[in-house]
Amino acid sequence: MNNTAQDIPFHARHDDELLTLDDVAEILRTPANTVRWWRQEGTGPEFFKIGRRLYTTVGDLRTFIRAQRLASASVLGQPKAV
Repeated sequence: MNNTAQDIPFHARHDDELLTLDDVAEILRTPANTVRWWRQEGTGPEFFKIGRRLYTTVGDLRTFIRAQRLASASVLGQPKAV
């Protein structure tokens, strides 16, 4: 049985592994168009081009996820305004 990169769990992947925009959408379980929008707005993970294709690394995606967790934790930890 041949294992492809898609068969490897995200937590077991190497930080330098390349991911396409569609890979990121699948990992985050969000539509690819949302990831494209984040990229346009500069709010998503950093992408770069190789030829005509867009890529990010597993490490950059992990950094993005951590930043989102920290941002949501700080918002959730604040008392509600009355």
